[in-house]
Amino acid sequence: HVQLVESGGGSVQTGGSLRLSCTASVLTVSSAYMAWFRQAPGSEREGVATIDRDGSTRYAESAKGRFIISKDRAKKTLYLQMDSLKPEDSAMYYCAVRLYSCPRSLPTIEPADFHYWGQGTQVTVS
Repeated sequence: HVQLVESGGGSVQTGGSLRLSCTASVLTVSSAYMAWFRQAPGSEREGVATIDRDGSTRYAESAKGRFIISKDRAKKTLYLQMDSLKPEDSAMYYCAVRLYSCPRSLPTIEPADFHYWGQGTQVTVS
């Protein structure tokens, strides 16, 4: 059973930065398709960034140029570097794992495409 533990959320001012981390147990991050999603109150969960098994990345339009998704295979950790944060980035951020390649990619990936989820980490930008 894969467990995902996120950290790194917090409260920042507009224009600030945060780096989210997601550490996976019993998982080889190099073999999984991984993503960051976010969900604001009253909104659907939306994909923010994905990283495929070969390291290729994709971003939601709202994240392009400001966020960077990466992974450290040795540490079994997924990251999301978020810069130039805006109030509209405020949400609960979740990491997600799909055990094999995904037939869809951003912007059309769906939460149902993923097998495992972390508990979420809150990001608040004011």
